Amino acid sequence: MEAHSTKAMAARAVDLCVALLYEEATAESAARVLRAHGERGPIELTGSDLRAMRETAGRLVEVLAAPDAASAAALLNDLLESAAGPPRLTSHDGTTGWHLHVDGHDDAPWADWFQASSAMAFAVLLADHQRIPGGLCASPTCRRPFLHAGGGSPRRYCSPRCATRERVAAYRSTRPA
Repeated sequence: MEAHSTKAMAARAVDLCVALLYEEATAESAARVLRAHGERGPIELTGSDLRAMRETAGRLVEVLAAPDAASAAALLNDLLESAAGPPRLTSHDGTTGWHLHVDGHDDAPWADWFQASSAMAFAVLLADHQRIPGGLCASPTCRRPFLHAGGGSPRRYCSPRCATRERVAAYRSTRPA
């Protein structure tokens, strides 16, 4: 998947949400997710960056948990209004292919970039598919966010592991003791 495609940006957003909200959020864990999604160069995240990114992650999870596309769109519009600037093309001084940014500039703070790029990716996917681009795991013991940017039936679980665990639990609950 191209590192700057809409689907890749949305996948990065979900992975950052998981790292920031459901795991031990450290500068290194967030940087590891960013590197796994193609970020190059030094990734220096401060405590302030992490706090602001965690706040954005919480707001993005609200989008994925929205009851319908209209509610998700309203949340995305709020995120875009507070972080996005005019769209611009950048190649990061020729180090990447041309791609769209809606943050303030190539050296924008990590939290601003995370909010603007993630909200833009989710908004484009919502507009393309006319539905929320993901959800929260249906397993009551998990509830992690996941991306569903393709066709087919909507997903209910974040992973096959959660789906299997819930299926086994449901089977065991129906068996005689």
